[in-house]
Amino acid sequence: IKDIPFFKYQTLLVLRNRGLINPEKIEDYIVKDGYQALAKTLTRMSAGEVIKVVSDSGLRGRGGAGFPTGLKWEACAKTDADRKYMLANGSAAIKDVDRALMELDPHSIIEGMIIGAKAIGASKGYIYVRTDYSIAVRHLQTAIDQCYEAGILGSNILDSGFDFDLEIFRGGGAFICGESTALMSSLEGKRGTPRLTPRRSTESGLWGKPTALNNVETLAIIPQIILNGAEWYRGFGTDKSRGTKVFAITGEVHNVGLVEVTMDTTLRRIIYDIGGGGIKKKGRKFKAVHLGGPLGGCIPEELIDMRVSYEDIREKGVIVGSGGMVVMDDSTCMVNMAKFFLDYTAQESCGKCVPCRFGTKVMNDLLTDICEGRGKEGDIELLQDLSEDMVEASLCGLGRLAPTPVLSTIKHFRHEYEMHINNKWCPTGICRELSTFFIDKHLCKGCGACLRACPAGAVAGEKKKPHRINQDICVHCRTCWDSCKFNSIKILPAAARNAAEDELAYPGDKAA
Repeated sequence: IKDIPFFKYQTLLVLRNRGLINPEKIEDYIVKDGYQALAKTLTRMSAGEVIKVVSDSGLRGRGGAGFPTGLKWEACAKTDADRKYMLANGSAAIKDVDRALMELDPHSIIEGMIIGAKAIGASKGYIYVRTDYSIAVRHLQTAIDQCYEAGILGSNILDSGFDFDLEIFRGGGAFICGESTALMSSLEGKRGTPRLTPRRSTESGLWGKPTALNNVETLAIIPQIILNGAEWYRGFGTDKSRGTKVFAITGEVHNVGLVEVTMDTTLRRIIYDIGGGGIKKKGRKFKAVHLGGPLGGCIPEELIDMRVSYEDIREKGVIVGSGGMVVMDDSTCMVNMAKFFLDYTAQESCGKCVPCRFGTKVMNDLLTDICEGRGKEGDIELLQDLSEDMVEASLCGLGRLAPTPVLSTIKHFRHEYEMHINNKWCPTGICRELSTFFIDKHLCKGCGACLRACPAGAVAGEKKKPHRINQDICVHCRTCWDSCKFNSIKILPAAARNAAEDELAYPGDKAA
């Protein structure tokens, strides 16, 4: 497997069992040292010793915030209560990494939860999963049933005197329920909205009881840390970002899928080596990579040698977030990309706080105006001001992070915003209202590729002779531009639609 470039540069810890075990057979997991760490925890370690190992390992939460796991467990363990809860966030929001982990290796999550429950003194646990993750739910439920039958869950686990019950809670799929207090509200049978609480959930969480909430990716690595020791885990990553992180790489690269790398790995290594040699479309160049999902931001080409540690990514004004990694080439409109993510967060806002409820809507409307040719001077500054207000005043992380795609694209690609506003032109042709497509008769070979690809039948011409585009029929879908192999399709400002094609000088500075 190390001869395959996609796997050669990966370090499989969390995904170590991927493709090697049947997730619906507990025997397969046990053969891979499954539940050995649990046996060690229940028979030879105190709760304090478990917390110390986790703390010394430097493990940080993989849900996006990167909070130290050991510190969270310690705070929960110190809180006196008659009942405590252990929760696993199995992707209340959209997260391919979590979904795949629950489908491929559910027992590692369950083992990590039981160890965590022992550390904090919890007797009840829930795994919160989106209801549309049907395969993940089925595999988790099968694993839970097998654990009860084997005496790994329930009363007197492995004759240790420790009791722990676990069940699955199926959420409705609201993105906001990825936020901890919204998730707990949903679990309690209430509407999934964030709440402003004077105390942390480790003191007052689910039903007012001390609660430890961890992402499933965080929990899945716990057994290996207990078995191999804190120093083993500290051997991966950086001083402040230990271990590995699983990313879901997609977009304009040859190889897409889940990749697990140490946190000192660079973006260049992931995109060019693991991703299969760079941009997959011939003639296109790498432009940027979007990190962190809908609440993340863009990293331009000049920063591609940065590491994927929490500190390096945060320093650039972006977040690790969900682990999403969308690679974009130079045919991507960054303004439209920001609008795409703002449109999503505006729809997923719970509406509880005014800054987020109105801020996302107003920002999305501004971006829509810019992409449709109604942008005006001062819109960029207004977007920045609104972003600052949302960051300062929003109730939860969704509102505070929703402006990140906008702020990062303005920071690194401000010229594209200015082109849309001042010149009413989208150079990539993504924004239809700001784009006009013409065929440069000096470059066209008459191959007919654009003619065959055009869904509107707007391209006409004879074979081996320059073709033309009928502007009255053209729907500005960019299909001709994507299909042309000779760079003869030119994208000009929308104002050029009223000009005669023969009067336009396509090559050189005048076209630009």
